Amino acid sequence: MSFQNKTAFITGASRGIGKAIALKLAAAGANIVVAAKSIEENPKLGGTIYSAAEEIENAGGKALPIQCDIRDEIQIQNAIEKAVERFGGIDILINNASAISLTTTEQTEAKRFDLMHSINVRGTFLVSKACIPFLKKGNNPHILTLSPPVNLDKKWFKNHVAYTISKYDMTMISLGLAEELKKYNIASNTLWPRTTIATAAVQNLLGGDALIKMSRKPEIMADAAYYILSKPSGQCTGNSFIDEAVLEAENITDLSSYSVVPGATLYQDLFI
Repeated sequence: MSFQNKTAFITGASRGIGKAIALKLAAAGANIVVAAKSIEENPKLGGTIYSAAEEIENAGGKALPIQCDIRDEIQIQNAIEKAVERFGGIDILINNASAISLTTTEQTEAKRFDLMHSINVRGTFLVSKACIPFLKKGNNPHILTLSPPVNLDKKWFKNHVAYTISKYDMTMISLGLAEELKKYNIASNTLWPRTTIATAAVQNLLGGDALIKMSRKPEIMADAAYYILSKPSGQCTGNSFIDEAVLEAENITDLSSYSVVPGATLYQDLFI
C-alpha cells in the first residue's frame, strides 16, 4: 500500500521502534513528524530528531523534526500546529513515547512514578486529544498505541505495579478512543511485541547484551504497524494486536530474519 501524501505524527521517533515505524512508512511515501525530546546525541541512547529525520528523508519520505516533550500540553499543541502547517493535516498518530521502570512499589520513587504516568498516560491522552480534530479530516485515519493487551494475571502486577498500570492505561485510552471515534471512522488500536525488541531500553534498563541477543529487531514492529495502518479505518479498530499475529494474518510465518542473532532462543516480552 502507498502512504503517499499521508502524514504520520510519531512520538518518540528519534530511535528504536518509533524510528523503525517512521522509516517503514517513509519508504511507502509518507510524511513523518518526528516528535521527540532528543536534540543532542546521548551515547547510551543514540539518535536525535535530526538524525532520524535525515534517515527518513533518505528512505524516501519527507520529515519534520520537532522537539516535543509530551508531558507539556503547550509543546504538544505547538508541534501539531507546525505539522499541520508543513504537511496540511495528520492522517496517522503513533503513540510510541514511553517511560519504563521495572521496580517494586518500595523501590519506585515518586518522581519515577510521576514520569511514567505523565509520559505514558497523560502524554498519550493529550497527544491523541490534540490530533483528533485533524484525524477527523484525515485519509484513512488511524491511531496506533504501543501498549500491551490488558492481562489481569497478578504476576504482571507483583514486581512492577507502577509500570504495569501505566501501560494498561495506555491501552484503555486506545480502546476507549476506538469506541468514541468510531462514528468518525478513526481507527484506534494497540500493538505489542511477542518477544523483547532490541532497543536502548532493553540494552540499558533490562538485560544488556544478553537480552539483546535474545530479542528481535524493531523492524518486526514496523512491519506489523504497516499492515495495521493499511487496513480500512472503519473496519479495523478496538484491537490489541501482537506483532506475530499481525504478520501471520498476512501469511508471513518465517520470522527468522527479525532475530538479532539468527537461530537464538527468543525472550518472551512482558504481559504475554
